[in-house]
Amino acid sequence: MLTLLCHRVTDDAAAAPTHFYRVDVTYNLFGEYTVERAWGPVGSRGRNVNSWFGNLRDAIIVVDQSYRRATGRGYRLSEKVFASAA
Repeated sequence: MLTLLCHRVTDDAAAAPTHFYRVDVTYNLFGEYTVERAWGPVGSRGRNVNSWFGNLRDAIIVVDQSYRRATGRGYRLSEKVFASAA
């Protein structure tokens, strides 16, 4: 449904990003919205935290807070994907 992918920006423009931060929002079979946050070094699975919400509004609030926290720690948005619920 929604994916935000951020990478940590380094001072050296030629250097590849070293860390990622990803937030996914999906609708599950139980009628809830799942927010999955994953972070860690690029090339690894990293760490994951899942949270479940009864409505989309609460899930998006957590996504917004997570995004603001990540950008405050030096991450920059590199990809945003919206999928329709068709």
